[in-house]
Amino acid sequence: MAKLKVPVTASDHSLGEEEAPAVLVEYGDYQCPHCAHAQPVIHALIKHFGERLRFIFRHFPLSQIHPEAEPAAETAEFAAAQNRFWEMHDAIFKNQQSLGLPLLSELTRGLGLSPEDLLEALKAKTYAPVVREQFMGGVRSGVNGTPTFFINGVRFDGPAGFEDLVEAIDAQLARAKIRRQRAG
Repeated sequence: MAKLKVPVTASDHSLGEEEAPAVLVEYGDYQCPHCAHAQPVIHALIKHFGERLRFIFRHFPLSQIHPEAEPAAETAEFAAAQNRFWEMHDAIFKNQQSLGLPLLSELTRGLGLSPEDLLEALKAKTYAPVVREQFMGGVRSGVNGTPTFFINGVRFDGPAGFEDLVEAIDAQLARAKIRRQRAG
């Protein structure tokens, strides 16, 4: 059973309550079709669990097979620097079939951000270190494909369907409740 080696911190891209008893971490790739298919499942999980679930997204671009994944991740980080990560994240996945520099520039403009500044940041590799750090954290945690999920620090190796993830998250919530009761 693989464990998450890089703990969740305030610098992670996060949705949900910081103190939520269940934390779902996804290592994802913006060009991966399986990651795109997982997005509606994740949104449904967030709605289903409400304040009991915190969702974290970390970059894991498989650049060898997905050449547009790294620039897309850097674009998401560019947007994050301007407090627009989740809008860019969702827009990239919604437009995955057209992924490339023209789309990334268009999405940037659509969020009211500067496409010229984005191009400059991509050329300078301004956000590449953040993407690389998340990728290496995934490698240390045993990630070898996308999407890879961790629930409360434990790798989830089942199918990434809604019911499967609900069952796994419910099991982690039950374990956490038992631990809290024993502690006190």
